[in-house]
This record gives sequence, structure tokens and C-alpha cells, in this order.
Amino acid sequence: MRKLTAFDRPAQAAPRIVTARAIHTVDRASSTATAMLLDRGRILAIGSAADCEAAAEAARLAPERTDLGDAVVVPGFIDPHAHPLMYGQMMTWVDCGPAKAASIPEIIALLKAAAAELPEGRPVRGYGYEHRNLVEQRHPTRFELDEVATDRQVYLMNASGHGGVVNSHTLEINGVDRDTPNPDGGEFFRDADGELTGELSDAACNILTGVHGVKIGHHGPNFHLADEPDEHLRQLDVATQRFLAGGVTTIGDAQVSRREFDMYLRLAEAGRLELRVSMYLLSHLLDDALDMGLVGQFGNAHLSFAGIKLYADGTLGGWTAYFPDGYVGDPCRTGQLYHEPAAYAELIRKAHVAGLQTATHAQSPTAIEMVVSAIEAALVERPDDDARHRIEHCGLPSPGQIERMAKAGIRPVNQPQHYYNWGEGVEDAIGTPGERFNPLGEFAAAGVPITISSDAPVADPIPLEAIQTAVTRVTRRGHQLGSDDLRISAEAALRAHTYEGAVSLGREDDLGSLEVGKYADFAVLADDPLAVDPERIAGISVLETWVGGEPRHRAA
Repeated sequence: MRKLTAFDRPAQAAPRIVTARAIHTVDRASSTATAMLLDRGRILAIGSAADCEAAAEAARLAPERTDLGDAVVVPGFIDPHAHPLMYGQMMTWVDCGPAKAASIPEIIALLKAAAAELPEGRPVRGYGYEHRNLVEQRHPTRFELDEVATDRQVYLMNASGHGGVVNSHTLEINGVDRDTPNPDGGEFFRDADGELTGELSDAACNILTGVHGVKIGHHGPNFHLADEPDEHLRQLDVATQRFLAGGVTTIGDAQVSRREFDMYLRLAEAGRLELRVSMYLLSHLLDDALDMGLVGQFGNAHLSFAGIKLYADGTLGGWTAYFPDGYVGDPCRTGQLYHEPAAYAELIRKAHVAGLQTATHAQSPTAIEMVVSAIEAALVERPDDDARHRIEHCGLPSPGQIERMAKAGIRPVNQPQHYYNWGEGVEDAIGTPGERFNPLGEFAAAGVPITISSDAPVADPIPLEAIQTAVTRVTRRGHQLGSDDLRISAEAALRAHTYEGAVSLGREDDLGSLEVGKYADFAVLADDPLAVDPERIAGISVLETWVGGEPRHRAA
């Protein structure tokens, strides 16, 4: 795997010695220091205060001093699978999640109130519902959303981001009726009489972006809804501040279209990109990327291209992951694959032969099998011990698939907050096997490196919540999902959200641990996540977040 070569100018942060109660380096030795010497945005020395003073003297530096007192420092959290612009955009939508609405009438009331405040014709958009969390135990219908408005678009996004429900007006203006065929990789749902219910999933979401919006075919769920560019910049600004507030210093944007690419360039040009972003172009752009010669990582320390994002199947949260025998909770649903196996294997082969890392969303055992088999075949054609192909979410791999992943060097990128927020819904969907959802302990036992991320906005970027959940496997409702052997230690979880995240992005030479020569990206915590009771980890406050040796966030 090619390493990123930064061509940006060195940061001009002043030399500084930072001291704290403990500094967890997350290096190979898992060592703990009490002081760091920072210079020009990087770590010049780490150890005791005396070590750093001596290093400063040897380098003829006159550093400033920052004493963080009883705080604990960890490497900046790395969130290698998130959707920042989507996250920022949804902050402008109506929150219809379980904390705001427990029933469909409550959702309708929230959307009606929002519609009354919006200019005439402006779409009404809500997010956050998961049908198993509702009193009715079902999705709303288009007829219920028609109560909100019949003269403008109404869209209620499922918590998974893989679809939701629209009103009748949205279907009509897009020419979708009962005779409209389902697109490859998506579905317009119908009732027993063949009438559209208003629910749509995955590739069917292309209708939401309008005539001139981003179109991605059957390469993924289309959440690239357009706003004015200045509004998108504001949304991205707000989102990055939320990541920084959680201690996140680096993001992997796991679905970049022309919309996201343009906004990142504009934000960077304006000098407002305060954290680091590695971009994964969606697979509908693979041929364009190859035509332009994008055959490896490139960029600078803040904005870089990392690889190609693909989809194998849908989501467990929205019940669109592919289970050919149907869902236990609804035998009529099977979910879907985005590509036929042979077509998907060709996409993987094409990217791999060019030297590109791939990151494929796959949840069901059938979808994961398609991914593992395609990568194994690509590695036979062009062997590469460090290709680092990823499986995003990798919800329910079989034990045999995990062993093959270890052998092929495939890296799962998991989201413990998924089962924190709706783990019981996975059990409802597919039965007892759902207890293994995100089997981190099984990965560790098989020697498969663990990487943790948020998938924001599917979950908020709160790394300490993700770490606690990885350690306890206790859901929001207080239920432990699965057996103890699926859990991992706090030390392993911290490493999974820092160093292993950097490895998954191909950035471990610069990021992910606090070592001499690496960027001084770190989070300052009010307590020690490796020392407190596991049930208290999520309650630890992030006091400060530093990027390149400078504070970018301080808690109010």
C-alpha cells in the first residue's frame, strides 16, 4: 500500500512542553508518559518532563509550557468511517429519533411544526427513526406524511441512512407509480395490493437528489441531497466542530461524490479545515479516478485521497441487508445486493490491480462472502501483503470468514454504537444470530485488527461512547448483546479508535499514536479511560482537542 507523501508546509506552532497526569502513547509498547515536547506541529520528544526539558535544550528551543494538570492525554481519535457533510446537513433537519418521538403521530407533529416555519415549497426533511423503536413497530406511510404537506417534498430518513419514507408528492414529481420497476440495488416498497407505501431503500434514493443532483446508480444509497454551496460549507463547518468536540482529529469520509469533494476543496481553500480528512470516492467514480491517474494516495496532511468505497448490501438497521431466506421479523423482506457477484468482483479486481485500497459496506454473511471471495481472487491475480482492503460494518461474518479475513489481511471497520443504539432491533430482525453483531472479540481472537468508527450521522461522533460499548456490549436499553467473548479490553478499544484507525487509512506513519516524529494530534480527557470502571468511560469529558500542536477545541 502506498504511503501518503505530505506536500503541505510545516505547521508553524510554537515549541511547547505539554505535561499531564498521564499521556497514553498507544505505541507498540502501550507506554505511558507525563510530558511531550512539540515543535512545528509534531512531537519532538516524549517521556518525563525532565526528558523533554533536556530535548528542548539540545535542540536550542525555548518552549512554552502547558500544564494540563490532572487531565489524561490520548492520541486524537481517528474516525475512519463517517459522512461529515451528511452529518452537518442533517443537523438542519428535524430530529425524529427515539428521544424526540416514540410514535408515528409524534413524528408527524414534529414535521408539521417544521413545515409551518419553512418558506413555501422548501422540502421538509426529518431523520433518526428506526421502526422497531416506534410504538407501532412499523414504518410510517406516504399517506401519513401527506398530513405534513401535499405540495412539497417530505422525506423521513431512517436512522441507518439507507432510505426511509417520502410523501405522495415526492413520488409523483419523480414519475414513480405502482408500475415503476425497482432499480438494481434498491426498492420502492408496496403493500399487499401492489400500492406504493412511500418507503424506499438504498438505490431507490436516487430520486431524492432531483434532476440535476448527484446520481450514483446502484453504487450505494444516495444521501447527496443538494443545498446551496454556502449552506453546505456552513454544514460542514458545524459538523467538523462536533467531531473536534468528541476528540476526533482525523476522519475517513466513506462516501465522496462531487458534492463532498467540492466542499472539502472550498473549506480547505478558505482555511477552515481544522482536522484531517481522508476521502474515499464512491465506486461510481472508479473509472473516472483511473482515467485521471488516481492510482494511490495523494494529498496533504489535512486533505487526502485514500481509496474507493463500494457497497455489497444494505443495512441491518433498515432491514435491507441481504438475507436471501428473509428476515425473522418479516419473512417477506430479503434486502438486496447492490451488484451481482461477478460484477462486484470485477470492480474489486479493477481497483486492486491499479493499487487502490477498497472499503466495502457489507453486513450479512452472504454479502461478506461476496466481498471476501472477490478480494481473495484479486490477491491471487496480484499478490500484495499490504493491500489493506476494508469491510465496512462487517456486521455478521461467519467464523470461517473471519479466519479468511485474517489470512487475506482484510480489515473490518466496525461501529459499536450501532449495537448500542439498536442492537435489540438486529435480534428482532434476524433472531439469535443478531447477538454476534460486530463480533469484536472474535476478530481479536483470530488476529484480525480491530478498527472502530462512528458512521456519523448514523451515530454521533462520540469515541468514548463507542469505546465503552466495545468493552461492555451493553446497549442503550441496558441489555448486554451476546456473550462476554465478544467484548474487548479498554486498551484494545482505545487502540482501535486511534492507531488502528490510522492504519486503516494508511496514515500510521504520521498519526494514530503519540510518538516522536508524528503529528501532535491529541485529546485531553477529564479522566483515564483505561482506569475507570468500563461503565463510566462514556461519561468522561473531552476537555480539549489539539491538531498539529495547537488547540482546536476547548470545552465550554
